[in-house]
Amino acid sequence: MSSVISLPITLGAPPKGYKAPAFKPLSAASTSSKIFPAGPAFNAHARRGLNQHSFDDDDAALSAEAAKNGKQVEEDDDVDAHLGNEKEDKEILQSDPKQWKSQDHYEVLGLQSLRYKATDEQIKKAHRRKVLRHHPDKKASAGGLANDDSFFKCIAKAMEQLSNPEKRRQFDSVDEAIPDDVPEVKETTAENFYDLWGPVFEREGRFSKVQPVPSLGNKDTPRKEVEALYDFFYNIDSWRSFEYLDKDSPEGTDSRDEKRHQEKKNKAERARKKKEDIARVRELTDRALSLDPRIKQFKAEEKAARAAKKGGVSGVSPADLEKKKEEEQKAKEEEAKKAAEEAQKAADDKVSREAAKKAKAAAQKNVKKAQKAISALVTSNNYFVATGSSPSPAIVEGQLTELDLLYGALDAEQVAEFRTEAEAQSSPEKIKGVITSWAKKVEAKVGEGKFKQFA
Repeated sequence: MSSVISLPITLGAPPKGYKAPAFKPLSAASTSSKIFPAGPAFNAHARRGLNQHSFDDDDAALSAEAAKNGKQVEEDDDVDAHLGNEKEDKEILQSDPKQWKSQDHYEVLGLQSLRYKATDEQIKKAHRRKVLRHHPDKKASAGGLANDDSFFKCIAKAMEQLSNPEKRRQFDSVDEAIPDDVPEVKETTAENFYDLWGPVFEREGRFSKVQPVPSLGNKDTPRKEVEALYDFFYNIDSWRSFEYLDKDSPEGTDSRDEKRHQEKKNKAERARKKKEDIARVRELTDRALSLDPRIKQFKAEEKAARAAKKGGVSGVSPADLEKKKEEEQKAKEEEAKKAAEEAQKAADDKVSREAAKKAKAAAQKNVKKAQKAISALVTSNNYFVATGSSPSPAIVEGQLTELDLLYGALDAEQVAEFRTEAEAQSSPEKIKGVITSWAKKVEAKVGEGKFKQFA
């Protein structure tokens, strides 16, 4: 219990001359005013009251509105960046992020029609579009699997590769979706030369460190520019490299010696491919030079000038030279008439070539998909070792190497048949049996003793 204690203290009188301090107000006197409720919390409260929503109902409505707005932003970005509406292939949506090196980064972001021509801004907007569409949280809210983020990881890897200039160049250097075929001699004429070879030089010029690259031009291009074009490609300074195709050390290998050995092999392989690429560009430049009608015309003019000069010295009359000139003009007119007759045929041939090129590209894509599916069967079945055991690095590398050897010995139809037969099997033993059977079919072609894992 508390108690009160009285102290015998008495306050004395204030000192002489003491004055109490004057009162000074710190603020103006209060006035009456109206106060209105405001702020995010009040807005949410009012929204729930007007819509008669519970907290859960209100959250669901906000999520739906955000998804709708996100889609609208996505569509606006598509228009702004001229991205178009690329279709999403079912197989690309099932890509394995662990196999990111084999994925088409441009297709993952929906930029397969632009590829190396895509700007940094277009890549950013395409990435944003894919993130809005495939974010795991959005799948969960739509009733999907919250942990199904495989394709989202592929999107992140594609953005990492294409947003880094050095990494993007490495991928562009080996982009299999860009055709590298060169027109044949027999299909090239003076009329279709520029249509056939113009895209070839444009395609090869993208690797040049020096930009802009001279264009092929047309029949009226001055001689100086024509010669500058061929001089440029004979001495092109290319940034193309082949690091993207480097093979990694077998999984689980910690040996420094083995890693150094693999790096040495990769370096030698890059040098070999670079040498082959330089030779390829020189060879196609040689072929274009030999087929260019302007070069033929320049040589003919030089020959005629030398003949005219020699004729004047030998006493050939101006009348004879004029007659010869008229004959040459007549021959040119006849040649032009013949060329006009062949123009329609050349146009038809061009349509046929384009159709064949598209068919070839589609076939190559299907072959790649089939090979990827077969390799996935091997991986998903633990490289055919006993359940509960881990395959050794030697087994993994050996089986993948032999699969590459097997793929190289089969044509497109055989690879498709191989895939169908393998996917129809119900056990790892039967799948391995199918692979072994195909290996035996091509053993004579690749050489005996090449297959050990699938013998």
